[in-house]
Amino acid sequence: MNLVSLALRRPISLLTMIVAVASIGFLALHRMSRDIFPDLGVPVLYVAQPYGGMDPAQMEGFIVNYYEYHFLYITGIEHVESKSIQGVGLIKLQFHPGTDMAQATAETVGYVDRARAFMPAGTVPPFVMRFDGGSVPVGDLVFSSKTKTVAELQDAALFKVRPLFATLPGVSAPPPFGSSQRTILVRLDPDKLRAYNMSPDEVVQALAAGNTVSPSGNVRIGDLMPMVPVNSVVGDFKGLNNIPIRSRGTQTIFIRDVGSVEDGADIQTGYALVDGRRTVYIPVTKRADASTLAVVQAVKANLPRFQSVLPDDVKVSYQFDQSPYVTRAIQGLFVEGALGAVLTGFMVLLFLRDWRSSLVVVMNIPLAILASVTALWVSGQTINIMTLGGLALAVGILVDEATVTIENIHTKLADGRSLARAASEATAETTLPRFVAMLCILAVFIPAFFMTGAAHNLFVPLALAVGFSMVGSYLLSSTFVPVLSVWMLRNPSTHPKSQETSFDRLRARYDRFARVVMKRRRIVVISYLIISGAIIVLVGSAGKSSRWRRCSEACV
Repeated sequence: MNLVSLALRRPISLLTMIVAVASIGFLALHRMSRDIFPDLGVPVLYVAQPYGGMDPAQMEGFIVNYYEYHFLYITGIEHVESKSIQGVGLIKLQFHPGTDMAQATAETVGYVDRARAFMPAGTVPPFVMRFDGGSVPVGDLVFSSKTKTVAELQDAALFKVRPLFATLPGVSAPPPFGSSQRTILVRLDPDKLRAYNMSPDEVVQALAAGNTVSPSGNVRIGDLMPMVPVNSVVGDFKGLNNIPIRSRGTQTIFIRDVGSVEDGADIQTGYALVDGRRTVYIPVTKRADASTLAVVQAVKANLPRFQSVLPDDVKVSYQFDQSPYVTRAIQGLFVEGALGAVLTGFMVLLFLRDWRSSLVVVMNIPLAILASVTALWVSGQTINIMTLGGLALAVGILVDEATVTIENIHTKLADGRSLARAASEATAETTLPRFVAMLCILAVFIPAFFMTGAAHNLFVPLALAVGFSMVGSYLLSSTFVPVLSVWMLRNPSTHPKSQETSFDRLRARYDRFARVVMKRRRIVVISYLIISGAIIVLVGSAGKSSRWRRCSEACV
């Protein structure tokens, strides 16, 4: 019993299965992650090593060189790249495709610890980060105020909003950008230092000795053991002025005697402008496995929570939203599907002059898309630009399967067959040609599965979207279309005898021409191969000669 006969014998069971798949498709649309790009799976790690004050040559010789030497021991490493700039060394570790990145990260951290043993004193641990194309900023939390300074905005964003922002699911919370970190500055007067015959290093040593972190202890007093605070750490930055530097007899020189202490900021290395005003913002960076729309919606929903911890004169807003790329792609898919359904319905109505047949063909489009979405969800894909592009690309060819089937049903009805027999025979006749046509289309996307690296992860979702939708359309046109035709088309006894039209005469002439060609198919195939080979040779030789000509001109 073939697929067509099974569908016609069990129409209710078939309809139940289609409703179930469509329901799962709607559920998948709501639960699938929505992102700009699919998971690219790029096997890359970055190691960022800061060291303030070092020039690029020192960074390369004293720090980056040791990292490069040790990172070559890591399993699966393909190559190591480095870039040394003032105060920062950036090392890129490229791994072979298929490398276990969790193991690679663990090995990288281990070799980082070993390499730091050869580096200068004061080298802090570096940042080890996994790079992924999906870990991109999807917007910015912008802070603005008419009364606060940029440094005060930075302080509020870093210590009040960022702890709340970092708790949102799927969000990576980088530090604010637009101002410098709050810094206590000790400004020394060179003239006063020369007057006391004092060097800046002596002041640094006095600051370190007079502001020592020391744990407090407990003192037993009767039955109590209260904690006794110590004054080894200055509670207020102004207290740094009273730290002694040098004592000479009865004269003590304090920091206030040679300079001043200010509550300021580090050296400015960047700034942010919004509407022409200096401001501070926190990049909303999502994690690689998070949904863009889910992250954006969570951030927007928590804006009142962020605002509640800020002063009244500081406003926080979400700007530079990147989620419209995904929403517009989803809307574009619906528009493409609607246009394809409407145009196909009009074409079927124009040639078959039967609105019921048009409805049968049109219903095949959304059901095939929902079946494809269900398969994409089961296969672990997400809703992104590539999968939506594949579905939009498939809309134009989804209707071919149903159109061919319904047209052949009308041909059988015109020959006087009953409705059920016409649906069965017409669908069975077109099963193999439609299957071959589907394979020809799917063959175009097979090379995507042989790609490697980021290209593989980028184009495979597109190929899967097209493939799943085409298979769904083929199965629906082989089962759902004949069943729906039996239910919806008019009774064969009342089927009108159509008069011969100009289109019928054109089709008859084409039929006679096709029969003549089929009798001489060997000649046609050989002629096609000869003509195609000649075109390839001519185009290839023309392109080769043009390349030689450009090369000669360049050499001259």
